[in-house]
Amino acid sequence: MAAAAAAAVFALLMALALAGAAAGGDIVHHDDEAPKIPGCSNDFILVKVQSWVNGKEDDEYVGVGARFGPKIVSKEKHANRTRLTLAVPIDCCTSPKEKVSGDILLVQRGKCKFTKKAKFAEAAGASGIIIINHVHELYKMVCEKNETDLDINIPAVLLPRDAGFALHTVLTSGNSDRPVVDTAEVFLWLMAVGTVLCASYWSAWSAREALCEQEKLLKDGREVLLNVENGGSSGMIDINVVSAIIGCVMLLNNALQDDVFLGLQTCLVALLSRWFRAASESYFKVPFFGAVSYLTLAVSPFCTVFAVLWAVHRHFTYAWIGQDILGIALIITVIQIVRVPNLKVGSVLLSCAFFYDIFWVFVSKRWFHESVMIVVARGDKTDEDGVPMLLKIPRMFDPWGGYSIIGFGDILLPGLLVAFALRYDWAAKKSLQTGYFLWSMVAYGSGLLITYVALNLMDGHGQPALLYIVPFTLGALIALGWKRGELWNLWSKGEPERECTHHMHMQPQPKNYVTSPPLVQ
Repeated sequence: MAAAAAAAVFALLMALALAGAAAGGDIVHHDDEAPKIPGCSNDFILVKVQSWVNGKEDDEYVGVGARFGPKIVSKEKHANRTRLTLAVPIDCCTSPKEKVSGDILLVQRGKCKFTKKAKFAEAAGASGIIIINHVHELYKMVCEKNETDLDINIPAVLLPRDAGFALHTVLTSGNSDRPVVDTAEVFLWLMAVGTVLCASYWSAWSAREALCEQEKLLKDGREVLLNVENGGSSGMIDINVVSAIIGCVMLLNNALQDDVFLGLQTCLVALLSRWFRAASESYFKVPFFGAVSYLTLAVSPFCTVFAVLWAVHRHFTYAWIGQDILGIALIITVIQIVRVPNLKVGSVLLSCAFFYDIFWVFVSKRWFHESVMIVVARGDKTDEDGVPMLLKIPRMFDPWGGYSIIGFGDILLPGLLVAFALRYDWAAKKSLQTGYFLWSMVAYGSGLLITYVALNLMDGHGQPALLYIVPFTLGALIALGWKRGELWNLWSKGEPERECTHHMHMQPQPKNYVTSPPLVQ
C-alpha cells in the first residue's frame, strides 16, 4: 500500500489504519434482528480509523464494520496504511468515473444499498470503502433478505456524520464548507410559496364563479336548491370538524392514491379550457368513467406518457423536475377541490397535523430509535431516493450534494387555510391591505423561512415544517380577526354577512276586506 505523501492540489493524500476499537479486543455486537445470510455474516464491530495528513498522524475516528465483506483485522499492527480518495460520484451508486488503484473510497450514504456501493467501489479497484452517515449516530450496515450477489471482497466501515465530514473537509483542502445560504432552499421556498399562491387564486376564482352562477339563477327567478353547506358546487368538498379530526393526516394520503397524472391533467384542462371552450364543454360517455369532455380525452395521453416517463426515469439525476411538476399540479388540484369552510375547521385540521408532524419527527425516535418521518422521506433501506410525496431541488453548490426537500403536507395543509382567507376576502369585497389573504401568505412564507433557518442551526437535522408554519398562519388569522372584530364570523360562518337580494314582497290584506261597487249617478 502507498505510504502518506505530500498534499495534492485539491486532495490531500491520507493513510488509514483499520483496527480494533480497544486494546483489550474488539467490541462485538450481536443483532438477532439483522439475520446472517451467506456472504453477510460478520459480527458488528467497532473500528478505529486513524488518519495521517502529509505524513503526520492526525485525528482518529471510530466507526462500525459492515455485516458483509471480509472481516477487519483486530490488531493495529496488522492494519494497512492506505490512501483515501473521494468517490465521484460522491454517493457511489453508479460506477466511479475513474479507477482508484487500491485506494479506499470515501462515499456518502443515500440513494442505494450499502452492498451496491461496495460492489461499485470494488469494481473500480478500491481496497476498502468508508461510508459517511447522514446523522451523528452510527448505523448497522446489513443486507436485504432477498440479496444474492454478496461476493464482496473489500471491507466497509460506516462513520458518523461529524467524522466523515472532517475527512471530507481535509480531502478537499478545506473547500467543502457548506454555503451559509443554500440556493436550493431559496428556490424551494419560492416554489412552495408560489404553489400556495396559485392554488389559492384558483380556489377563490372557482368559488366566485360558482357564486355568480347562483346569483344569476336567483335573478332569473329559477327555483333551485342551493346546497351551501356542502360547498355550493359539484366537484368541491367542504370538510367539517369531524372529518378534520379523523382524517387530518389521511387527507393527503387519500388524495395521492389516485392516478399519478390526475393533478397534471386537471390543471392542463382548466388552463386550456379558456382557449378551447367548445372542446371543454362537449362531452361523451365512456364506459366506467361516465361523461368525459373531448378536451380531457385529448390531454390524458400526454399526462399519462409524462407520468410513465417519470416513473421509468425516476432514478436519474434530472428526475426531480418531473416529480416537482407532478407534485405541484396535484397540490393545486387538491386545494381547488377540498375546501376549509371556516377558521374552526382550519384550526382543527392544522392542529392535528402540527402534533402529527412533531410526533413522527421527534417523538418517534424514542420508540423506533430513529425519526420515522425522516427515514421515510429519505427512502432509507430502499433503492428509492425518498418517497415521491415531496418536492425537491438538488443542492447545486453544496459539496455534500443531496437534495433540499419539502413534503406535500407542508404546502397543502396550510394552503387550504390560505385559500380560505382569499375566498373570504373576495366574498367580503376586501382589498388586499384590509383583507386576510396577504397576511396569511406573509405568515406562511415566514413560517417556512424559519423552518429553513432552524434546519441550518440544527446542523441539517430534519425539522417538522408544520411546527413553525402552523403557529404563524393560524396565529396571524386569529389575531387579525380578533383585532378587527370579525373573529367569530371567521370562526363559525366562514363567510361575510350578506343581505338577501331575492325577496318576494306581498302586500298584506285585511281580514274583512270588502270592495265597494262604484257609485252610479
